[in-house]
Amino acid sequence: MSYSISTLLLPNLSEVFGENDPVRRRAAIDEIFHEDAVFYDPKGGIFRDRDEIDRIAAVIKATHPDFEYQPLFPPEELGDAGRVRWVSGTPGKPPAYAGTDFVVARNGRIAAIYMFFDSLPCAGLCGATQSSMSNQPRKERRMGS
Repeated sequence: MSYSISTLLLPNLSEVFGENDPVRRRAAIDEIFHEDAVFYDPKGGIFRDRDEIDRIAAVIKATHPDFEYQPLFPPEELGDAGRVRWVSGTPGKPPAYAGTDFVVARNGRIAAIYMFFDSLPCAGLCGATQSSMSNQPRKERRMGS
């Protein structure tokens, strides 16, 4: 079966890297990944083929079995590539980390996936930080000093 890039990105989050059940995870991998797909981990690992992607997805999920991935925005597509920005954490609590998945598709399946870690969104804290900083006295600086 062949899928659009957007249709590949979201199940990758929830059904592959967000799935605790190994049978369901493997079924999703077999459905949306090319047999020779490659996963590029932000820590430097390169995992080739469905078996390796299955193995590393299980390892990643085991570190935070209760975490869920939530897309921040709808997936974006450009040519045969796409990306989705996401956060992950325990449901009902602030996100623990954020990232972006960038995929290259071939014949409607993921051929390569690159995962990047991002800074967490401010979630309203940036404004509070800026207001508290605006109460600090400012030193004026003159040219030549």
